[in-house]
Amino acid sequence: MKLIDTEDAVGHVLCHDLTRIIKCVAKEAVFSKGHIVTEEDIPVLMSIGKEHLYVWEKQEGMLHENEAAEILYNICRNDYMHPTEVKEGKIEVIAEEDGLLKIDIEKLSKINSLGEMMIATRHSDFPVKKGDKLAGTRIIPLVIEREKMDAAVRLMGDKPLMEILPFRHKRAGIVTTGSEVSSGRIKDTFGPVIREKLSEYDVEVLGQKILCDDAVSISSAIEDFIGEGADLIICTGGMSVDPDDTTPVAIKNTGARLVAYGAPVLPGAMFLLAYYKDTIPILGLPGCVMYSKRTIFDLVLPRVMAEDKITLEDLASLGHGGLCLNCKACTFPNCGFGK
Repeated sequence: MKLIDTEDAVGHVLCHDLTRIIKCVAKEAVFSKGHIVTEEDIPVLMSIGKEHLYVWEKQEGMLHENEAAEILYNICRNDYMHPTEVKEGKIEVIAEEDGLLKIDIEKLSKINSLGEMMIATRHSDFPVKKGDKLAGTRIIPLVIEREKMDAAVRLMGDKPLMEILPFRHKRAGIVTTGSEVSSGRIKDTFGPVIREKLSEYDVEVLGQKILCDDAVSISSAIEDFIGEGADLIICTGGMSVDPDDTTPVAIKNTGARLVAYGAPVLPGAMFLLAYYKDTIPILGLPGCVMYSKRTIFDLVLPRVMAEDKITLEDLASLGHGGLCLNCKACTFPNCGFGK
């Protein structure tokens, strides 16, 4: 850094905060470290008694923190998001649309391993709403070599680090099984829970069929809903290994491709996922969805609504963080469940 006359400081970068003290009122930072001095700033600086300033010397091949933050934002930037104004070397990324946030976690780790720069994001594969903060970017020092920022850009290539998949309109059919329900011995309490969960998204429920534990009837009900235009099928009941529980067999008998029967998530271990003609998801929901506040259904539904195809590997990865602690005051998704 070097000492210069304030009147000659336009375009230079301040090395430290400059404060103004107003007696009995406040002590405030008029300009923060890293601020680039403008012509309009000169009278203000003089008014607080700053006739000389310590500034960074601009060097060839070096970037100011604000310039570097812009580069990091451009690494993140994609459709349905915008930046905040750069402030103290930081830029935040804001969602412009409700949807599913996808992060290239491997490349995020590589960028943050380059040193002297950082990008902090929300968790991947979780829903976000318009206006939500998605990420923050900055470099650690006040200035950084241009070559380091160029290396981060080369590492990312042409694909942005982040993506929002907007939620789609869905038409859902609900198939509920269980002789105790179909006979009227007990009241169905599964349907209202499912409808409440679906109400968080743009879902048109075509109807609910309540059947006994008969595989042929269950398969027919699924196919009937699909024939009516359903692009999402939710099956409730009959998901255990009890011999009377035939829902998994019925789903398989439709010709749907089974992705997984069972998931490393509690509550939700007996979850089933299949795709009919590889496009229409069929979800087999275990009984815990009926009484537990948050389950595997809450982790899978946002991806289904964003038409983000779920693989066996995706479900297997949920084991790390897949234990819900059933907190008295539930803060999901702002907790560790599913992360």
